[in-house]
Amino acid sequence: MKILEHSESHIVKLYDGSSWQIFPGDIDQTLTWLPTSELRLFEINDEIASHALVNADDGTRVRIRPLGEGWPQTRTKSILEQG
Repeated sequence: MKILEHSESHIVKLYDGSSWQIFPGDIDQTLTWLPTSELRLFEINDEIASHALVNADDGTRVRIRPLGEGWPQTRTKSILEQG
């Protein structure tokens, strides 16, 4: 799946029409993404994210949630502080 829009560092819109917010601690992984990057969407069992996007070109992986869903505050803060 290709990127339709990634103008904001924490939001990515895909060609299938879905919009996702990227976990704040994973945003740096998206710096190499290009409009031609091939992304794979996976449902995951994670404490903070429901899905992951994996860049098939370089193997980078980010945790995501559907746009509009909030991040679990306590757990997110804990992960970012460890980071």
